[in-house]
Amino acid sequence: MEHVAKTRDRITLTGVRVRAHHGVFDFEREAGQEFVIDVSVAVDLAAAASGDDLARTVHYGELAEAISAAVERDPVDLIETVAERVASVALAFPAVEEVEVTVHKPQAPITVPFTDVAVTIVRGRA
Repeated sequence: MEHVAKTRDRITLTGVRVRAHHGVFDFEREAGQEFVIDVSVAVDLAAAASGDDLARTVHYGELAEAISAAVERDPVDLIETVAERVASVALAFPAVEEVEVTVHKPQAPITVPFTDVAVTIVRGRA
């Protein structure tokens, strides 16, 4: 049986900023806040690079727009749920083999001084 190595090629979007209304508290749902999304997708980039062919990779502009739309819609309680939603959107791109998503919530309602709170998930094709 042939062993297929996991691709090490990645396309990364860092700091995608989206205003949305996620959170457990009513004031979070009403006022909304900024969420910051980092996404790194594993894609075999060799074919795209050798043929200089956009169709053989992931258009990162379209990926960014899809991520933004996914975060903006349907408020949920947990950033974990937002991360799962973003992962599903990224995996819908045919070239994506795996995705790592970090959702930052820098204005989280925490009573002690902090810089950021975030969750990170990694998902791949089944």
